[in-house]
Amino acid sequence: MEVDGTLLTMLGIAAGILILMGWVEQIYKGYKTKRLKDVSKFLMIFIAAGSILWLIYGIIVDDIFIMGTNMSGLILMIIVLGMKKRYDIQAKTSQP
Repeated sequence: MEVDGTLLTMLGIAAGILILMGWVEQIYKGYKTKRLKDVSKFLMIFIAAGSILWLIYGIIVDDIFIMGTNMSGLILMIIVLGMKKRYDIQAKTSQP
């Protein structure tokens, strides 16, 4: 099956947007509730490792969409991890 280059590009962009929107929603929810207790550190570590490998792959094949999506995903994941750490510390210090 032959796939048009424009269609393939649109597919890659849509996939990247959908993946990144999950992190944006998590950041928004965490900011509103000031709680990220249920977000697993191990999940974020595994996702970060996968994103780093995808980033390396994107660099090797020179694919800007793979590189951009995974760099953005890593940045958003670092934001979530920082928020989680901050809110977990605040929750511990505010307990009676």
